[in-house]
Amino acid sequence: MRKVNIEGQTVTPSKVVCVGRNYVAHIHELGNEIPDEMVLFIKPNSAISNTLRSSHGGDELHYEAELSFLYRNGRFDAVAVGLDLTKRRVQSKLKEKGLPWERSKAFDGSALFGEFVPLPPSERGELGLRLFINDKLTQSGSTSLMIYSPDVVLQEVQTFMSLNDGDIVMTGTPSGVGKVQAGSQFEAQVTAGEEVIVSTQWLAK
Repeated sequence: MRKVNIEGQTVTPSKVVCVGRNYVAHIHELGNEIPDEMVLFIKPNSAISNTLRSSHGGDELHYEAELSFLYRNGRFDAVAVGLDLTKRRVQSKLKEKGLPWERSKAFDGSALFGEFVPLPPSERGELGLRLFINDKLTQSGSTSLMIYSPDVVLQEVQTFMSLNDGDIVMTGTPSGVGKVQAGSQFEAQVTAGEEVIVSTQWLAK
């Protein structure tokens, strides 16, 4: 089973629950409609990886940086930046046919996570993320830009699904998504207000 890191320890998520279309600007950049209800899908534990790949099974991959929350003891208690890797062409074909997204979203290596850190107190400012690719700011978002806040996401997921300690919830990506280019250096940051509370780097293969 794949693991993630928090404060020098490892945790084994049983699953990763993902929110789609949670930032208006990202919905528009992909030409989608704002959904009437929360879009949710799942990645299995086998999707978790530490290696950022630019392709899988002959399909190019696109990056989506997301604030990701670790669930323990009945609540979200830690946060990291995650990368939701997507086979965009495959996803587009599936959407056209009204079919599930798993082939484009749940493949092995489709979920990367930086180091998780305990959630900071709210007085330090709202949580945000920044993704730099080759030192260029490529994605930036915060909880105030989400259609559904993390607390609302947690409540909705729990209306129909049990979460186990160690499970991860990815809360959607802001605009700026694109193709992963081999050799590119990725740096993802979680911010609280203007302060960077954790940073992670990946080199795309």
